[in-house]
Parts: sequence; C-alpha cells; structure tokens
Amino acid sequence: MEILGYLASVLIGISLGLIGGGGSILTVPILVYLFGIGAEHATSYSLFIVGITAMTGAYRHYKLGNLEIKSGLAFGLPSVLSLLLVRKLMLPAIPEVIGTIGSTAITKNMLIMLVFALLMLAASIAMIKPSDEPTETQKPQRNKLALIGLLIGFITGFLGAGGGFLIIPALLFFAGIPMKQAIGTSLLIISINSAIGFAGDALGGAPIDYTLLLTISAIAIVGMLIGTQLSKKINGAQLKPAFGWFVLLMGVYILVKELSA
Repeated sequence: MEILGYLASVLIGISLGLIGGGGSILTVPILVYLFGIGAEHATSYSLFIVGITAMTGAYRHYKLGNLEIKSGLAFGLPSVLSLLLVRKLMLPAIPEVIGTIGSTAITKNMLIMLVFALLMLAASIAMIKPSDEPTETQKPQRNKLALIGLLIGFITGFLGAGGGFLIIPALLFFAGIPMKQAIGTSLLIISINSAIGFAGDALGGAPIDYTLLLTISAIAIVGMLIGTQLSKKINGAQLKPAFGWFVLLMGVYILVKELSA
C-alpha cells in the first residue's frame, strides 16, 4: 500500500502544477488509507506536503510574473488568523470520542474524515461545473476576499487542505486578475497557510515522521514540476472536470468507508 501511496503522491503535485488546486484534497486520504496515519496527524502531515509543494510552484510562477501580491495578502492574512485559531483552539478541544450512534462510536478521526469527504464532494462539483473567467477587469473587492480568506483558513486548519478550488474563483471574480495569475497567487496563499499551520504543530510537539514527510514531499514536488511543464501545453481548465469526477468518486468512497466501519 505504501508503494501505491508514493505513486499517488505524484498526483498531488501534478494537480497543483496544472490547475492550481485539487492536489491538496488528495493528500489526507492518501496518508490515511495508503500510509495508515491517523486522520488528525494526517492533517499536520498534509500541511507540510502541500505547503512545500505549493511553495515550489509559487516560486516558478513568480519567475513567470504570475503573482499578484496585494490580492494575495488581502486573502492570506485573514486565512492565517482563522487557521491558527482552529489548530490551536478548536481541534484540541474536540474529544477523541464525540458520541455514539447506535453501536457506532463517532470518533474525532471519523469526524475529520467525514467532513473531509463532504469537502471533496463540494470541491468536485466546483471542478465539474463549467466556470467562466471574467472578461472585464474588475476593481478588487478586498472585503469579500478577506471573508473567503477566513473560510479558507478554517478549511486548511481543520482538514489540512489548501482550498485552491475556492481560492482561484475568489481571485478571479473578487480580485479581477487573469487565470494564470490566480493560479500562481493561489499557490502562494496555500504555501503560506500550510507552512504556518505546520510550524505551529511542530513547535507544539506533534509527533512527526520527517523521513516519510520529506519522501512524499519530494515525489509531490516532482509531480508539481511535471504539472507546471504540462500547463504550458495543456489547458488545465479542460482537465479540471475530469479531475473533479475523480475527486467525487474519492469523496463517496470515504463516506461509505467511514460510515460502514
């Protein structure tokens, strides 16, 4: 299963490099089901893997001139705030066993995976549904960017997912920037959020297998480089629906697996 997990890790980077999002939503299921890591610890590991992979992609987009720093900060600062609140206050406050339904105990790890599955379903719909890029330059709407940034911080903090499927549309429609800049700026936001979230966990004494982390991250970065090169030849927007269907199937699988456990 670990070998399959390493192979699947390439998809994390390819997706992030090609369409600017989606890859992070695969990370936690890969860690939980293929590497056997507990859901809560998997969110910490995901922050590192997604963060370092997105950082590699963000640097490449910076070299290409595809970063919009002002919009990234308007979005990123509120998201960092909500992320830290979730990681430091909300997650530790959730008991290991939340309750029971019949004879089934609802554990903290189960809750995380069920919420993650629902997020995957929402992300898949956003990917499958056709979306149009604004045809006219719009004035940046910083307040709306900040509100969505708070939501992204919650998602990243609770689930270890970057939230690129929400960040990119927000940058397109509320910052009025082109798709390539939205993808690059999305990667910058994801890398900052993930790095800060992981640093908080590491400094807090969370048990971390750095050998495993660095190995998966290296493979994901290779995928990122492949995805970035492919993005020059392939329209990522055309591939997004197909990837969305894959994420939908994964979300349904997680729901069935967790509810039937």
